[in-house]
This record gives sequence, C-alpha cells and structure tokens, in this order.
Amino acid sequence: MIRVGVIGYGYWGPNLVRNFSEAPGCEMAYVSDLRAPRLDQVRKRYPAVQTTTDHRDILNDASVDAVVIATPVSTHFELASQALAAGKHVWVEKPMTATFDEAKRLVDLAAKAQRLLHVDHTFVYTGAVRKIKDLMSADSFGEVYYYDSTRVNLGLFQSDVNVIWDLAVHDVSIMDYVLPARPRAVFAAGTSHVAGGPEDMAHMTFYFDGNLVGHVNVSWLSPVKIRRTLIGGSGKMIMYDDLEPSEKIKVYDKGITLNTDPAAVYQMKIGYRSGDMWAPQIDVGEALQDEVRHFADCIAHGAEPITDGHAGLRMVEILEKASLSVRERGRVVELETA
Repeated sequence: MIRVGVIGYGYWGPNLVRNFSEAPGCEMAYVSDLRAPRLDQVRKRYPAVQTTTDHRDILNDASVDAVVIATPVSTHFELASQALAAGKHVWVEKPMTATFDEAKRLVDLAAKAQRLLHVDHTFVYTGAVRKIKDLMSADSFGEVYYYDSTRVNLGLFQSDVNVIWDLAVHDVSIMDYVLPARPRAVFAAGTSHVAGGPEDMAHMTFYFDGNLVGHVNVSWLSPVKIRRTLIGGSGKMIMYDDLEPSEKIKVYDKGITLNTDPAAVYQMKIGYRSGDMWAPQIDVGEALQDEVRHFADCIAHGAEPITDGHAGLRMVEILEKASLSVRERGRVVELETA
C-alpha cells in the first residue's frame, strides 16, 4: 500500500485527492494547505485523512511514500526538492518548475535520491491521445508531415504566467508524446492586451530535423472555445477535437501523391487522394485515474513513468525558450533537450 500526502487543495487538489483515495494500492494519508477552510472541506469528505497547514508534517512522516504537489509553479522546485530529500517519490503539477535551470536540478536530485519524479501531463493519459499515438505508430500513417494545434478561449487570465505557460503546456506535452522526433528549435510571437499583464495570445512554431514542422496557437482572447489538433502524414491524417462529446478523433484517408516519373515532367506532378473517414473507438475513462494507477504501478515495480522528470524538463525548456523568443520578437531559439 502506497501512502500519499497531497500539498495544495486549491483548483486541482480536490481531483487529485479523490483519485488517489479511489485508486487500488493507494491510501490518502495527508492533505496540507495554508487555508484552513479548504482543510475543513477535506475533513468533511475524508474524515480518515490527516490535515495540516504545515507541509513539513507530511515530509517528516516516515510512513508517507509519495508526495503530490499541487501548488503554484513558483513553489514547485522548493517543495519537490524537500520531498526528494526526505526520501519521498514526487508527483508534481505542470509545469514542473518555473525555470529550465530548476528543472535540470530537480531531475538530478531525483536521480541521486533514487526516487520517482512524475509530472502531471494529464492529457497524455487520455484515451484519445493514447489512440492517436497508436494510429501514428502504424505503417499506414506514413511519414509525419506536421502537427498543428489550436487551444483558445475567452479567459481565464492569469497574473503569474503567460498564455504559453498556461495553455501551450498541454499541447506541447501531447506533441512530445505522439511525435517520433523532438523539436530542435522554436520561435514564437505573442502580445499582451492588458497593460502590465503577461502575453495573452501567442503562436509557436517548432523546427524538427527533416520536413516535419509543429505549430501551436494559444489565446485567452478568442470569442469561442477551440481545442483542436490536426496531424498530417503521408498516408493518413488525423483531426482531434477534445470538445467533441463522442467522435473526438477522426482519421482521414486523404493526402497527396507525387508523380516521380521523369517522362511526366511536363504533367502535373501532384495528385490528391481522397478516401474514407472513420472515427475509432477510444477509452472514455477518467485520464487522471489512469495516471494515478500508472504512478502507483511505477513505484511498486521500480519503473519510470511515461511523463517522468525528463519529459517535464523538455516541457519547461520549450516554454521558457518560447517566452524568450516572444520577448525578442520571434528570434529562433535552439533547444538543448532535443
């Protein structure tokens, strides 16, 4: 039985506590939060769970095996470092840390402590994203041409991070999971429409080896909510719409064909293929529950999680360097963790 302590019972904390309470092989032991009214909610719903306003009570309890950190990103590095030093496995919310340097140090600390470092990139554990990875792994999908995603809505404006750190982290983590290659460089353009506020809209472009290109569009200033991704291959093309209630994924047998016959040099060299569209069945279970079970299983068997510290490190570098590119008016910035 893996005993778990959760630090932070704000926006995402209740979902984490619920899922760890229900997961086989896990026992919710502690919840820590600085606000007493939040702890009152915990005691009413989970009377057997201990509560505290001092997170050190969790770290000092030798019976706690894993610490879950659901606090503002500016606190992630310090809390995760303390938990690793206390010999705990660590689950940390996204983004893993506020800077690339902190992320590198945290990965090193986890390796030195021989403890799991798991980053909560929840979308990677959805049935839809797992299905996309399966589809792209098939020979019929062919060579990957592009990844193009849009994640926009009206609000919620954040004061501590820009729209890249708030929204693009989701799409970048999906891209990192499903694509067969890592981006080599990024450039981004963005702007703020609130005086003194962070960027509220941004466009990011990723360069890969070869002809593969990635693009992510995020905004807090859209009149409509859109959560859509297009992935093109030489054999198949995929549309993923997270807002669709049933057919979230549609696979199109569409594309182009190239005429390479030298004798046809004066004829049209590009043809168009238009075949069937189909919507595969996907797992509709709660992604966070699957992720919690994966985390517990990795602890039990000494395995590395899918979204480990290295995945978190790659995400933080991309977010940081995309933000740098925005400040420098779209300069292309090379990535170290490619």
